[in-house]
Amino acid sequence: SRKGKTPRRPPPKKPSNNQKDPVGVYCRVRPLGVEDEECCIEVISSTTIQLHAPEGFKTNRNGECKETQYSFKKVFGVSVSQMELFDYVAKPLVDDLIHGKNGLLFTYGVTGSGKTFTMTGSPGQGGLLPRSLDMIFNSIGPYQAKRYVFKTDEKNGMDVQSEVDALLERQRRENNLPVPKTTSSRSLDPEIADMINPEEAYKADSVDEDSSYSIFVSYIEIYNNYIYDLLEETQEDAIKPKPPQSKILREDQNHNMYVAGCMEVEVKSAEEAFQIFWRGQKKRKIANTRLNRESSRSHSVFIIKLAQAPLDADGDNILQDKSQVTVSQLCLVDLAGSERTGRTGAEGTRIREAGNINQSLLNLRTCIEILRENQMCGTNKMVPYRDSKVTHLFKNYFDGEGKVKMIVCVNPKADDYEETILVMRFAEMTQEVEIARPVDRPICGFTPGRRNRNQAFKEELSRKLEERGGPIDREVINHLVRSLPPIPSSELTDPHDDVTLPRLIEALQNRHTIRQMMIEEYNKAANMLRTMLQELDSNIISKDNFIHEQNGKLVEQDKIIQNNKAEIERLEKKTKMQEHKIDILQKTTKIYEGDKRTLRQELETRDQRLQRELSEKRRMEQRMNGVVSDTQHKWEKECERRVNAMQLEMQNKLWVKDEKLKQLKAIVTESKTPGRPDPPPRQPQPQPQPRPHPHPQRPIPSASSSLSVASSITAWEQRATQDIRPGIRSPPTPTRTPTSASRPRRRALCWARDEEEALRPLHRRSRSAGAEKWVDHKPASSLDLGTVLQPVIPNAIQVSAPSEKALSKCDRYVLTHQEVASDGEIQTKLIKGEVIKTRGGGQAVQFTDIETLKQELTTVSGRKRKSSEGAPANGDRSDGVWTDVETRCSVAMEMRAGSNMGPGYEHHGITKRRKP
Repeated sequence: SRKGKTPRRPPPKKPSNNQKDPVGVYCRVRPLGVEDEECCIEVISSTTIQLHAPEGFKTNRNGECKETQYSFKKVFGVSVSQMELFDYVAKPLVDDLIHGKNGLLFTYGVTGSGKTFTMTGSPGQGGLLPRSLDMIFNSIGPYQAKRYVFKTDEKNGMDVQSEVDALLERQRRENNLPVPKTTSSRSLDPEIADMINPEEAYKADSVDEDSSYSIFVSYIEIYNNYIYDLLEETQEDAIKPKPPQSKILREDQNHNMYVAGCMEVEVKSAEEAFQIFWRGQKKRKIANTRLNRESSRSHSVFIIKLAQAPLDADGDNILQDKSQVTVSQLCLVDLAGSERTGRTGAEGTRIREAGNINQSLLNLRTCIEILRENQMCGTNKMVPYRDSKVTHLFKNYFDGEGKVKMIVCVNPKADDYEETILVMRFAEMTQEVEIARPVDRPICGFTPGRRNRNQAFKEELSRKLEERGGPIDREVINHLVRSLPPIPSSELTDPHDDVTLPRLIEALQNRHTIRQMMIEEYNKAANMLRTMLQELDSNIISKDNFIHEQNGKLVEQDKIIQNNKAEIERLEKKTKMQEHKIDILQKTTKIYEGDKRTLRQELETRDQRLQRELSEKRRMEQRMNGVVSDTQHKWEKECERRVNAMQLEMQNKLWVKDEKLKQLKAIVTESKTPGRPDPPPRQPQPQPQPRPHPHPQRPIPSASSSLSVASSITAWEQRATQDIRPGIRSPPTPTRTPTSASRPRRRALCWARDEEEALRPLHRRSRSAGAEKWVDHKPASSLDLGTVLQPVIPNAIQVSAPSEKALSKCDRYVLTHQEVASDGEIQTKLIKGEVIKTRGGGQAVQFTDIETLKQELTTVSGRKRKSSEGAPANGDRSDGVWTDVETRCSVAMEMRAGSNMGPGYEHHGITKRRKP
């Protein structure tokens, strides 16, 4: 079977109208204060203003002050009244609201530019908000539905119910749920009294008389990017006040954004609505800053929601169809002013508030910029509405759900010049954004004028009922009797009179007919009255039955209440018992926790002690292993050196003895006479073979060799020169013809050097080498001694100061420390250690070893002895190759701290040149 997929979300509804209108941007200039002297704004025309740079402000490259002009849909100067501003800006939005269209009006500007005054006003100078409320109720006052006929469904929709259900709900709320009582116009707050003069009242034209209306208001604020309901009733607790709960934004079935859980109050007059607004205004966050005594620290949104539904075909009751209910809303937004904390003197909480305000305004600018770019360049970039609660709440308006208008409030004083320029640029950019025109609501199919016809019918019916249904007294009966036709004269003068009797009979018949008609009419009225009485009786009986049922339910509810009370008492007792047990358990838990902490601390102490002992044990093992290996290596080298020295000494003796025999043989051969016969050849004696070594053995000439001693010495010198390693230069020696006395010495020296090259141990690598990664810590004050032998540590990170980052990447550590020794020379110590990770996540270095590198100058006697001077006659030399200064100076010593000087640590370096 095919796996089911989650159905795609339906796209938001798009307006079918392709016509677009730009965002209406208006500018209002605030009057200068008395203490202000310099003005930086000049109103040039009804649509243009000009900004002048104040004195001392930065000029352009030419040294001239730059003057900029900005155009708006309308500019309102200092002398413009609140009524003129409302007539031009807000009145069209109120007309659209009454006709079922949405609207958004917000004020924007720097702190202290008059935004709150423009929106709210003052006594005698009402702002846009009170004037809008007054115009709405002046227009729909006669057509308002009774309270609770329209009811919110908590999902940004509106339900409609009959007047009987509305009456029952009103009684139930008044009896059970205490609602906040609204005050009348006679007890208004003096701060908001007389906001609007009666002669300044407005009324909308062409209001649909065949519909019923209800007004709902809500008031929220956006503080630090959190939404709070200013109309929410909270229980006042002086000891521990409960902080307000923030609200969340949700999307309804029509993809419109709304504040979930926001309180919507139904109002029936402008005074009641404004009183509710003022009650929420007192809860709004304001603060005293250096620029404004009552600076708004939050964005406030006052939402006026108008619900309207058509009347039924008779024009008597509201049509009970939720789909026919039209809900439109007008949002009046007072944005908090953008500010610089340096100018406002903000500290602490004020800085965080200013940062959130500036961030939300910046996000509004970003959304406007991307909308403008998408419309002008044809791009399809995502608009970041969700980055701020302000833009997220009103994103439907920018998508074509209603008209959008903005009033830019500016202060002409010179101190606000820089902020005013930014505001002007944003306003100029906003005018280029176009919003789709909202679609008109569908027209209802009922006949217009139903309300007036139903009203006339009711008036006529009441008049007829008053005429017919009034009390019948004697005068009425006399009047009815007089209305019958009169009886003619019945006097008979002649027995043969045939005229009088028929005329009397005809009159009586007419009176009888009229009487019968009146009886029938009264019978009908009586039957109708009887029917009405029966209906009333049945209604009374049904109501009595209903009351009886309700009384029975009340008795049952009383029983349930009594049972609940008993259950509550039982639960309270049980709760107290459980609380007592909880207290005992908490005390026991505290005791156990104390014991647990004590045991844990003791355990941690023992663990730390054990870890120290283990680390000490490992360190001792490593130290002992190092000492054993060093001692073993030292004595191996010593044994090898002694064996090689003994072997070399024996070979030298054999060589000297062989040379002596060769010289003796040469003397004997040369002094022999030609006539004398040659003696028989002497058999050579077997000579001991030397111990094998890495270098190939040199061939030893036999006694019968025809080469001379000089040629043999030259050949050995050439071979010794070829065996010298490349890169090591031999010291230059003066060329001279070797004498016979120096030949054995020179040959022995060549052979000793050759053997030395063969027995010379390889350069031991530093103990720092290996697969581990090292931290090579060389302080910046270390001196470069310029010696040939330097400690080389591969796979190391060189640092001048240890850091946690470097230690975390390595597992070994070495510190190069230099100090002046007792003899005045500089000695270098390599202090080595292991990097150990600590329990807290850091690194610790545990030092395990110290190596000491020391540079020494060998003491040389005042007179250098040549290799040929003082040689014994027999050629036997006890000092060997150590006699030469070059050989002695080409030896470097390496030793560990605390160890004895051993012969196994010699390294042969570059032979030093003699001074001329």
